[in-house]
Amino acid sequence: MKTILKPALAAALAVTAFAAPAISTPAMAQAAPQIGVVNIPAVVVNSTAYQTAQTQRQTTYAPQLQQAESRQTALNAQIQPLITAFNTARQQPAADQAALQQQALQIQQLRQQGEAELQQILGPVALSQAYVEEQIQDQLQAAIQNAARTQGVTLVISPDVVLHAEANHNLNEAVLQQLNVLIPAAQLVPPAGWLPRELREQQAAAVAAQPAPAATGR
Repeated sequence: MKTILKPALAAALAVTAFAAPAISTPAMAQAAPQIGVVNIPAVVVNSTAYQTAQTQRQTTYAPQLQQAESRQTALNAQIQPLITAFNTARQQPAADQAALQQQALQIQQLRQQGEAELQQILGPVALSQAYVEEQIQDQLQAAIQNAARTQGVTLVISPDVVLHAEANHNLNEAVLQQLNVLIPAAQLVPPAGWLPRELREQQAAAVAAQPAPAATGR
C-alpha cells in the first residue's frame, strides 16, 4: 500500500530535508561503523619476524632437526616390516585373531614411543616456535589499532564470523605493515626456564589455588 502525501506536506518535507542536511547526514554516517576484517594467523605467519625466525631456526636447531629426521627414518624402518607382516597375517583364511591383536598392539606401542621420542628431541624447536609467536602476538593489538586508525576503521572482526566481505574491508596488509614496524625481528632462542604463556598462567593459577598457611597463635 503506497502512502500519498498531500502536496503541501510533501513540499514541507522536501524543504526540510534539503535545508538541513548538515543535521541528519552526519548523524547517520556516524552511526554506521567502518568494518575491517583481519586474519590474525595469516598475518602472523607472513610477518617479517616470523619468516626470518623460520629461516634462522633451520640453522640454529640443525642438530635437533637432523636427529629427529634420523630417528624418524629408523622408526619407519622398524615399524614398516611389522605392518607388512600384520597385513599378510590378517589376510590368511584362518588368521589367529589373538596373535593379530598382539601384533597391532606392538605396532601401536612402537608408534607411541617413537612419537614421544621425537617430541623430546624437537622440544627445543617447539619452544623456539612458541617463543617467537608470543613475541609477535604481544604486538598484534597495537598493530591492529594502528592499522584501523590509519584506514578509518572503527570495528575489526575475524574472518570466521564473516559470510561476505568486499576487498576494501580486508585489513591484513595494513596490519602486517604495522606489525613489521613494531617487531621487525624476534629473538629466536628463549631464555633458560622460559615457558609459553598458557603454561605460565596454569602455574600461576595453581599457586593461587593453594591454601594459605594456617596462622600459628601463641
